[in-house]
Amino acid sequence: MPPTNLSTALPGTWKLESRIDVTSSGERRPEPSLGEDPIALLIYDRAGHFAAQFMKRDRSVVIPDAPGGAKNNSRAQGGYDAYFGTYTIDDESGTVTQRLLGALSQENVGSVLTRAMEVHRDKLIIRIEITHADGTAVTRTLTWNRVG
Repeated sequence: MPPTNLSTALPGTWKLESRIDVTSSGERRPEPSLGEDPIALLIYDRAGHFAAQFMKRDRSVVIPDAPGGAKNNSRAQGGYDAYFGTYTIDDESGTVTQRLLGALSQENVGSVLTRAMEVHRDKLIIRIEITHADGTAVTRTLTWNRVG
């Protein structure tokens, strides 16, 4: 079954199932500030607003902040990341462009993040290309389940 049209299928509330980083050779490379299974919620309303919050499941130990300046990604602090703003959808390319009006990390305010997305029934898949602090390039796949 082909992916559903994003502008029709994306609005709603999504709960994170997994956040997996994989190198070009296929090696899983978890990013330490949030890990592979953070608790997260992503909300897209029909008026073009969105909000995202991520929290590392175990915050009982000191968690180093993620490095700043990552291309097409925001920066977590102390095992937490949050941002909100507006979004537009390009159904033709299957991408969503988010303009951050507010963010936990002040350097992310005003950022524009474009991500490839697919919706299959009640599952949202987001893929982004990022570079970890150690210089390793990875493809991050975030899998979300619709909860509202």
